[in-house]
Amino acid sequence: MPRSNARSHRGHRRGQEAGRRELVSRSLQSAQHCLEDQDFGTAYAHYLLVLNLAPELKNDIRETFQFTLFKWAEELASLARIQDLFNCYEQALELFPNDEVICNSMGEHLFRMGFRDEAAGYFHKALKLNPDYADAKENFYRVANWLVERWHFIMLNDTKRNLIYQKAIEKVVHSGYRTVLDIGAGTGILSMFAKKAGASCVYACELSKTMYEVACDVVAANNMEGEIKLLHMKSLDIEIPKHIPERVSLVVTETVDAGLFGEGIVESLIHAWEHLLLQPKPKNQDFGTEDYGQVIPAGATVYGMAVECKEIRRHHRVEIQEVASVHLAETVVFCSPTCASATSDEAIEPYTTEKLSRIPGGYMPLTQPFQVMTVDFNNLEELKSLATRKPCKISIPVTHEGMLDAVVVWFVLQLDDEHSLSTSPTEETCWEQAVYPIQGLPDYTVKPGDAVVMEVCCHDCYLRIQKISVLTSEYVMDIERENTLASGNEAELCSALASLKTTTAPGGKEQECMLESTEIALLNNVQYHECFNAALGKVLSSLIPRRESQAVEVDGHGSRLNFEKSQNKNSYTTPEPLYVLDVSEGFSILTIIAGKLGPIKAYSSVEKEQHQVALNIISEANHFPKEALEFWLSQLEDESVVLQRPKSDKLWSIIILDVIETSGLIQQEVMEKAAISRYCVIQAF
Repeated sequence: MPRSNARSHRGHRRGQEAGRRELVSRSLQSAQHCLEDQDFGTAYAHYLLVLNLAPELKNDIRETFQFTLFKWAEELASLARIQDLFNCYEQALELFPNDEVICNSMGEHLFRMGFRDEAAGYFHKALKLNPDYADAKENFYRVANWLVERWHFIMLNDTKRNLIYQKAIEKVVHSGYRTVLDIGAGTGILSMFAKKAGASCVYACELSKTMYEVACDVVAANNMEGEIKLLHMKSLDIEIPKHIPERVSLVVTETVDAGLFGEGIVESLIHAWEHLLLQPKPKNQDFGTEDYGQVIPAGATVYGMAVECKEIRRHHRVEIQEVASVHLAETVVFCSPTCASATSDEAIEPYTTEKLSRIPGGYMPLTQPFQVMTVDFNNLEELKSLATRKPCKISIPVTHEGMLDAVVVWFVLQLDDEHSLSTSPTEETCWEQAVYPIQGLPDYTVKPGDAVVMEVCCHDCYLRIQKISVLTSEYVMDIERENTLASGNEAELCSALASLKTTTAPGGKEQECMLESTEIALLNNVQYHECFNAALGKVLSSLIPRRESQAVEVDGHGSRLNFEKSQNKNSYTTPEPLYVLDVSEGFSILTIIAGKLGPIKAYSSVEKEQHQVALNIISEANHFPKEALEFWLSQLEDESVVLQRPKSDKLWSIIILDVIETSGLIQQEVMEKAAISRYCVIQAF
């Protein structure tokens, strides 16, 4: 009887095995048919079944499974079925946990969706699995450029900065401040300085997930992982005793940018003094430091200087009124984001940054360096008052004749009473200088005897230098003179105000158009527009049909096309327009240049509403028929019809492509459009 049961059991198992093999075979066949029909979702489901039933087939169908997964993932992404997409990858990674290709593909989807930290993790895993995997290596370095700011490398290579910070930390720790919090730890170098100096407890917080992980690795590599407690959080979120057991005696930080306050040092130190630090040590007391708190850096002095600099001017002021026969309407006021931020509700930095010692063309000082302000980081009340202080007016005498292009700012960071760091343009340092471009003056020329007048404030905890104007030498006034005018000498006051070169008042009939600095520089590039003008003229002349009643002439520069009158002496023929599409990135007047050359219907790829308004004003000022300019992207409801003529099956006559970035790199997305455009255009250049 037992033998009979055993044979029955073995037979049952053989039957099950045969059934499994049959199901696997049918599923493989079905998956193949689905792939042929491009039904990737069903094919993927069949392959999942096969791999679960027959894991021994993994190596045989790995590549086909990968192909199916990637195709199905593309469909899910296009349908915005994000959760389903990630579920598929999780299933795939359960089956192939050590597959570098699937890890890399998962990272690519995460990166495209904005999950850069998570994407970096998958790229890193793919590289660990296969260090020679070129795609994963390229992706990892690409995402690293997003996650690890380049200034980290420059800062860590600044040996002078590192040494001075180390000495200042050693000095204060040796004097008795032995519990330390490092705010904005980055790689953790300041925390390690404190620990090596003899601090008993060191805490470090870092908001960036990537930098937090870097700090963990760096601290571990230096055998300090048990001695420094790393927190992945903002200092504003640290609570006692939840995250650290008690208040610390020393905060070290370098959360400063070129404009000193732009990384939130004021806000973080106010919170630290109120919640994380011991009370500050009373002045004139030289003992008992263990019961008091201190901050490194202790304070800073901010300096400024007015300069002439062609490179700054080129990127922040439109200097031309006409380019390639196109008149830029006076009613359109172009400005850079640094200027627009003064009236914007958004938290836009009111300055840009430059390494003045290396700026192309150099710069020329127009004034002596002057002190803008000082700040004491160990004074809580002073920190609180920064954002609420009334603007301070400063008047600086001009020492050299030139063109007023910007006020540049740097600072001296006083770490303690002995150690300091300067970010001056004359110093070789990891910091750049803050640049406040000057825009909107009726006249930018200054000469000795003039004065540059400005207001300084710290609204939104940004250092703002605003309302920059020039007082001419005829009416430069000292403090007594100002008081005299203010007391009621009306005639002299009006005369002085008349001499004041001030920024253009907002409002009226002027249309403000904010452009990025690269867009302003491009608009200032006369040669660029003249070349496109000549090329457009040449192509248009070859495309416009020669008719008996119409002849077209193009001058040597392609600057105009003349149409002969028809037999009716008082009228011109109106040929059917040619269709021109400009797919240049950002603000572009190339469609208007084309419209000046002949009968065309122009489509611009400009997307921002204020840019469209500005182009309409410019086209009207150049007598370009209103109906001849349209904004192409506003007519597209489906991205799949990119480069297709709106509401027409006719081809474009010309598609204008500018594929080179200002850095000299080729824009990959525009190149893809260029490849497609070959099939959508009669003739392109």
